[in-house]
Amino acid sequence: MSRLSMLDEAALRARLPMGTAIEAIHLALRSGLDPSADPARTVLPADHGQILLMPSLTPAHAGVKLVTVTPDNPERGLPRVQGVYLLLDALTLTPQLLLDGAALTAIRTPAVSAAAADLIAVNEASRLVVFGTGPQAWGHVEALRVVRPISDVTVVGRDGHRVADLVARCVAAGLRATSGTSDAVADADLVACCTTSRTPLFDGGKLAPHATVLAIGSHEADAREVDTATVARCEVVVEDVATALREAGDVIIPVDEGALRPGALIPLTALARGERRLDPSTPKLFKSVGMAWQDLAVAATVG
Repeated sequence: MSRLSMLDEAALRARLPMGTAIEAIHLALRSGLDPSADPARTVLPADHGQILLMPSLTPAHAGVKLVTVTPDNPERGLPRVQGVYLLLDALTLTPQLLLDGAALTAIRTPAVSAAAADLIAVNEASRLVVFGTGPQAWGHVEALRVVRPISDVTVVGRDGHRVADLVARCVAAGLRATSGTSDAVADADLVACCTTSRTPLFDGGKLAPHATVLAIGSHEADAREVDTATVARCEVVVEDVATALREAGDVIIPVDEGALRPGALIPLTALARGERRLDPSTPKLFKSVGMAWQDLAVAATVG
């Protein structure tokens, strides 16, 4: 076997601009991909966190991501999310590339959100509200700027110092940015929920009729970032209906409450392929749990 190439975070980011990652997601969505073909995410509970295993396969490549989530790691000076991604040739299953799994996730997750926003958000969307201050929060600012004319960013978070740091980063990138509260969603064109919260972040009744919400922070049936009012008002788009009904508390809880019909969920592929259209008079919610096909689509662009 030839020597396995390895890409750390810096090398991966150098070879994978955000625009390239977004286009990789668009191409996968339009290619005839069936997201339901992915095996269900394997979640192994550990004493201090979780170990996640996510494999996927296409005619050209195979890949598997192993990621760990350890909530107390930041207090130890370590990342909350760590892991590796192994890219293989589909014909021979020869390992081709080993990537930093956390860095890949930090790129592909906002790339998926941006690809979804490109399909569902109003073209003139310029006002972004971001909940959260971690890598995904900045990743979503970076990615959404690729697909929409973002000029104003409001950052909502619990840690004032981290909020100030993200605001400063946005300003340095040429954006008007400020800290704010959850009430800022009333003036938002786009709302990105990038937190570890297990309870709703804002009152969905305050969303503007043209707003688009992107919720990416959880993949557990009993955790959610958006409330039932948001779901009841919005057209709800998901990566895969069966996966959302298994892993997305933002969807599962309103279904259990009788506020959402499973049949009302709209697969992202149906929008990408022009098979469904959305109602411009209502807000939109894209709920992502993160799927293995997304990792493979993005990783294959650097393979």
